[in-house]
Amino acid sequence: MTEQMTGAQALVRALENVGVDTVFGIPGGAILPAYDPLYDSQKLRHILVRHEQGAGHAAQGYAQATGKVGVCMATSGPGATNLVTPIADAYMDSVPIVAITGQVASGFIGTDAFQEADISGITLPITKHNFLVTRAEDIARTIVEAFHIAGTGRPGPVLVDIAKDALQSKCEFVWGEDMRLPGYRPVTRPHSKQVREAAKLIVESKRPVLYVGGGVLKAGASAELKVLAELTGAPVVGTLMSKGAFPDSHPQHMGMPGMHGTVGAVGALQKADLLVALGARFDDRVTGRLDTFAPHAKVVHADIDPAEISKNRHADVPIVGDAREVIADLIVAIQAEHAAGRTGDYTAWWKQLEEWKTTYSLGYDEPPNGELSPQYVIERLGQIVGPDALYCAGVGQHQMWAAQFIKYENPATFLNSGGAGTMGYAIPAAMGAKTGAPGKTVWAIDGDGCFQMTNQELATCAIEGIPIKVALINNGNLGMVRQWQTLFYDGRYSNTNLNSRRIPDFVKLADAYGCEGIRVESADEVDAAIQKAMEINDRPVVIDFVVHNDAMVWPMVAAGASNDDIKYARDIAPNWELED
Repeated sequence: MTEQMTGAQALVRALENVGVDTVFGIPGGAILPAYDPLYDSQKLRHILVRHEQGAGHAAQGYAQATGKVGVCMATSGPGATNLVTPIADAYMDSVPIVAITGQVASGFIGTDAFQEADISGITLPITKHNFLVTRAEDIARTIVEAFHIAGTGRPGPVLVDIAKDALQSKCEFVWGEDMRLPGYRPVTRPHSKQVREAAKLIVESKRPVLYVGGGVLKAGASAELKVLAELTGAPVVGTLMSKGAFPDSHPQHMGMPGMHGTVGAVGALQKADLLVALGARFDDRVTGRLDTFAPHAKVVHADIDPAEISKNRHADVPIVGDAREVIADLIVAIQAEHAAGRTGDYTAWWKQLEEWKTTYSLGYDEPPNGELSPQYVIERLGQIVGPDALYCAGVGQHQMWAAQFIKYENPATFLNSGGAGTMGYAIPAAMGAKTGAPGKTVWAIDGDGCFQMTNQELATCAIEGIPIKVALINNGNLGMVRQWQTLFYDGRYSNTNLNSRRIPDFVKLADAYGCEGIRVESADEVDAAIQKAMEINDRPVVIDFVVHNDAMVWPMVAAGASNDDIKYARDIAPNWELED
């Protein structure tokens, strides 16, 4: 199929043809030619954000809520560089987005022209791939290639930078042209010999752990994971990025590992004799001091990205493949082991695990001065709203409490910035998630520090009819940094007091943005405020929960410390000794 049109028209047509329905962006000089045919599109909804960072995080939220590739668009120079943070965030968390940026005309590239930035060079280390397009006839094929790369293999961000003259020039629009991606052949099918070896290790082990990462969610393998867990009888430890991949309520679930993981989950990893890592990357927040991590364990490491295998921890059995296919084949291999009379006996292991779960269950102390407990707020939010909602967390203490005290039963219901730890993620990500899943209730759980980085997107939500709900955990401080200053800097609170209980007034700010603002200062007001927010669906709602400023996240492994040094509370360390 060929048709004469401009490069800008080819861009819009290509986006329509690959199935895009929503684009988050802001127009500007270099990308402006693309906005003219966008005006006439009957298939593309453009959401005009207030900052390009918001466009990028919204594309992430959309992708995480729908499983499709999210799309954001910006102009050249500062417009493009404002996308760097969400692109880096998407790269760290394997979120499929395509970022489309305008570039100065091809004849001006490299001359330091007005609003020129080498965004391809800038983002080279933080994209799965990127393109600089200088010819109109290459635009349609490049869009197809970008979406294919973003959404296949290990998902990730792809940048398409298009010169202004390429958008303005005429070309023959050709659809169905073959992609030109030599060397891009992601492996999805695992090697059967490696799978059989993994199954053999599982039934021979005494203390196995299924160490589950975000790759299981990306692969849509939650159902298969549940079958595998119940077939083996092994405990499941799920990372921050895998929340919801395995139901929190399942008796085999030990909780989240790592710096602020449960004692039982951390203990399971440390004392295991076999780790079966599925779509996990052994990052430092899980392992603590790497040379002391799981010292007695052999490792089966399955990941779709071969670069992750043995990157941080040597894999005794490496398996490259899509997590869904790996788990499905592993189920068959274990069934064969069972049929041959070989099964694992984990009775003693489970006795120890249950003791840790019971002795070191998650909890919190009520503030001594009667102030509102942030953990209580988040716990009640989860209990009232329920497991079918989507929860988007910012970064810091409230993120960890959201991971600890809300029960996630379904996949893709907890969205957060894991690898990059980006403050300001929650509000625009919630906006994108609600856009992609309008029938879902979407809550942003944010801190007063994070909230003030991207709250301008509430205006976008109000104008565009995107009724997200915001639980603002307002402790007046940069809470996680304050916690570290309390523990490691002798309480020297250098530049962490935001004074945000006085400035700004978040209820008035919400009102100014066209939202419903509610303030809560005591525990007896919490339930009614959440219920009221749940009843308002014609505009965004912001609840300013004014909470105690010295609450801390426990358990905790200090940065750089061994997981063996986990503290259950400030002066309490668990007993790690295994029973004979």
